[in-house]
Amino acid sequence: MGVISCNGIDSQKSENKTDVNTVFPKGEKITNNNFVGTVWLNYLVETDSTHNVNIGSVTFEPGARTNWHYHKGGQILLVTAGKGLYQEKGKPIEIIEKGGVVKCPANIEHWHGATPTDAMTHIAIGTNTNIGGAVWLKPVTDEEYNQISK
Repeated sequence: MGVISCNGIDSQKSENKTDVNTVFPKGEKITNNNFVGTVWLNYLVETDSTHNVNIGSVTFEPGARTNWHYHKGGQILLVTAGKGLYQEKGKPIEIIEKGGVVKCPANIEHWHGATPTDAMTHIAIGTNTNIGGAVWLKPVTDEEYNQISK
């Protein structure tokens, strides 16, 4: 991964690519098995030999989320719109909102996505991609997802 590596991005463009409430266009619908629900990705920067970073704007529709995964080089999430969820393995789910910043430590299993009722967009920055990208694991079950603290 890096950002949220999507080797199965749908080639069809989204009909609503430029929403006035978003910083970047929505991008393309993700069609691989590393996500549950409807998720859109707009790659902004892909890693190269000078910049060991991937950056993408990722939009999760309500209820959508990543699978459990970890990043060999870590990840930073900058929430640009909406309300979402973030959880590290063994810890409670955290609510993340517009303006929030999450530093995902290297090699720590986690997942992130929208709440059941709100969409969420974040800039995902895959750091230190020269040591490896994301390692995708099993889907977040509905039981795990619904453990949101009240």
